[in-house]
Amino acid sequence: MATVSSSSYSAPDRGNSWPVHLKATIGLGIPLVGAQLAQMAINTTDVVMVGWLGTTELAAVVLSSQMFFIVYIFGSGFSNAVMPMVAQAVGRGDQVQGRRCVRMGMWLVLAYGVCTAPILWFSESILLRLGQEPEVAALAQSYLRILQWGMFPALLLMVLRAFVSALQRGSIVLYVTLGMFCLNAVLDYCLIFGNFGFPQLGLNGAAIASTFANLLGFCCITLYIQRQPQTRTYELFVRFWRPDWAAFREIFVIGLPIGFTILAETGLFAAAALLMGTLGTRELAAHGIAMQLASIAFMIPVGLSQVATVRVGIAYGRDDHLGVRRAAITVLLVGLCFSAIGTALFALFPAQLGGLFLDTRRPDALAVIQLAVPLIIAGGAFQLVDGIQAVASGLLRGLKDTKIPMILALIAYWPIGFVCAWVFAFHFDMRGPGVWIGFVTGLTAAAIFLCLRFYILTKRWR
Repeated sequence: MATVSSSSYSAPDRGNSWPVHLKATIGLGIPLVGAQLAQMAINTTDVVMVGWLGTTELAAVVLSSQMFFIVYIFGSGFSNAVMPMVAQAVGRGDQVQGRRCVRMGMWLVLAYGVCTAPILWFSESILLRLGQEPEVAALAQSYLRILQWGMFPALLLMVLRAFVSALQRGSIVLYVTLGMFCLNAVLDYCLIFGNFGFPQLGLNGAAIASTFANLLGFCCITLYIQRQPQTRTYELFVRFWRPDWAAFREIFVIGLPIGFTILAETGLFAAAALLMGTLGTRELAAHGIAMQLASIAFMIPVGLSQVATVRVGIAYGRDDHLGVRRAAITVLLVGLCFSAIGTALFALFPAQLGGLFLDTRRPDALAVIQLAVPLIIAGGAFQLVDGIQAVASGLLRGLKDTKIPMILALIAYWPIGFVCAWVFAFHFDMRGPGVWIGFVTGLTAAAIFLCLRFYILTKRWR
């Protein structure tokens, strides 16, 4: 029986021993998780370096980055739809269908980029209507009018990432993302501050750096696809202009619920910041620390959710019920192990972790850390259930099931999670910890709903 490795895809493995599934999960998971962490490092570099310019510039880049991220993250739903479609095509050995999905995925994100460009181009008026300071809004629009050109290569890169990930070639995704991080950091240093003879462009320099980093990533992964004999056989760019409306429509139908699901979860975290802000500045700062730690830890289940989509999609495509079940159990158990480690670290060292984000010599630092400690401990439980629901979402995407999971996630995030957060924080006067307990409740509900949905679908299929 053949074994699966992170580089084999043309002849999908039919061996369903637990070691085979574990090896494939870890082999694909390490580079995809690493790529998520590297992507987060790119965003952090922009914020840190622009923060050296001053408070106004920092506020502008935070606002504009969030605005860009909301548009980008919704569009990434269409990119994510490509992954299960290609994975199932790989399972069936159907190169033609794989090619159709990738091409129309690229068509769709290009159309999405054109449709959303006015939002970023006229962002100043939107931000002013939201009550932002005129100077900050003007700087944010200047930043976004440059960065919006990076939306196209960023979304195209996501589609091609989904393609090579579905072929279980995750290493190239990690290498490309690391290259993007290096280029972005160097260009930030040169263009923001005018070092090494470059012009001093301030905030706009960061936008140029991010745009070129996205362009580099797209060009590198395209070159990789064109130069590798196995991936070149898909002929992704041959007669690229020819439409395939059936594949286009299927990607739209699968990707739209994914976009709404991701946006709903992102909105929930934004609502958390608003609730914490009503409690006080120190509470909001403590929340920011706990959320940053949770966001870093969350990159692991995000990467594993992509592994879940690929592994389940390939097994489902070859009509292998046992393979689907064992692939799902393996990814869930690996995710649980990593989440349990993170939960233990958060519970054992909350003050030490919180202190990494503050100058402990400042007089108010101790008060903020004291407020952050219970939030970080709650964040440990948060990442445990958040990891399960993230992987469960990936499992369902592997089956191309996205509409019902979107509804289940929306119910869990808002009527359950947000309402519980508000009730615990204000009605029971639990304040900051109440907000986090409420969100843990919502994410627990999401994890239960999505896992049950996957179990019912696979049982019905059998």
